[in-house]
Amino acid sequence: MTSSGAGDDRLATWKAREAALYRLLPYGGLAVGTLLALLTTAPRGLPIQLTLAVVVAAGAWVAWFITLHPGWQGRRTRMAIYYAGLLTFAAVLVVASPWYGYFAWIGYVHAFPVLSWRWRIGGVAVTAVLLATAQGGGVSAALAGSQLWLVLVLFNVLVAGAVIWFNIVAEREDAKRKRLVAELAAANRQLTETVRENEGLHAQLVTQAREAGVLDERQRMAREIHDTLAQGLTGIITQLEAAEQTRDRSGDWRRHVDNALALARESLTEARRSVRAIRPEPLEAARLPDALTELGGRWSARHGVRAEVSTTGTPRPLHPEVEVTLLRAAQEALANVARHAAASRVGLTLSYMSDVVTLDVRDDGTGFEAGTGGAAPKPDGGYGLTAMRQRVTEVGGRLNVESEPGGGTAISASVPALPGGVG
Repeated sequence: MTSSGAGDDRLATWKAREAALYRLLPYGGLAVGTLLALLTTAPRGLPIQLTLAVVVAAGAWVAWFITLHPGWQGRRTRMAIYYAGLLTFAAVLVVASPWYGYFAWIGYVHAFPVLSWRWRIGGVAVTAVLLATAQGGGVSAALAGSQLWLVLVLFNVLVAGAVIWFNIVAEREDAKRKRLVAELAAANRQLTETVRENEGLHAQLVTQAREAGVLDERQRMAREIHDTLAQGLTGIITQLEAAEQTRDRSGDWRRHVDNALALARESLTEARRSVRAIRPEPLEAARLPDALTELGGRWSARHGVRAEVSTTGTPRPLHPEVEVTLLRAAQEALANVARHAAASRVGLTLSYMSDVVTLDVRDDGTGFEAGTGGAAPKPDGGYGLTAMRQRVTEVGGRLNVESEPGGGTAISASVPALPGGVG
């Protein structure tokens, strides 16, 4: 149970006890007034027998409206009748004996729970007059000392007015508190619903994130397999086919076989590094311009095509993912040239600018009809340009392909120049 709930329970218990006390007080006032009227020599305005009859009638009046029918307190008309009868009995008893001021005092107590605040003012004022009369010694004494009686009336009216004021303020604060509690409960219910919805949304987002992570990893592995195993196997097949055609020339045959073995070792190493998500080996030992120069030299030696690598601007360390993207783009572009272009010369240019780094790969080969999306037709259904475009796009870059039949091909990859260490 919350603290607010426990506080509401205590308040409800206190109000229940208070209501029970208010129902008993009239009988106590009648008992005390009757006892003092019988035992003292205070002036009497009515015979004792008639006074006792009025006492019994007053007790029955209270019992009928308050004790036997507590549910009537919410009915304003019946409670107004009850309160008018209560003041009437109190007035008769005060005339009978000033000691019944103890009973007349109940007019203060019962005015608050049974009357609206406008009628409450009149009822409390009448009660104040009755108490002032009882405190002055009865009706005869009040008539004899009217000034003292007026002072007592004024005092009781002031006290009763203060009580009414504080009671009205307390009722308003209580109503405000109840309204705030109701609003807080509604807000808590809304918050509970929101939390429940957020839990479902969170579970959905976690599932989507997991699925997206699996898809991203599959795409990464597909690109890495293409950039390592597929390219390596393609190169090995090319070298072995060339070796088959040069069986009668032992020197050329040995060169092609050695190239195939070297490609197999490199592909195996890169495949292992890709599975463990480690940077390519050329970037571990050298800067990107040097790695591209080494890549162009090895490719030129294997395929017998001149590859020129140049760098413009001031080289600087880039984010590892950016450097890997550019290196893989260069590898894929050179692999496409070897498989499809029949080129005699290839040029690679790495350009460092203020906010972007661009890699341009140009060849003078056969070219192709670029078409929509700039993808070269491949008889093997290759994944090359698609993987290259995905890599470049994932780092916030752009890939452009320009080609025409007989006019060669130009591939340009532009990526943000993110500095090294930014992740």
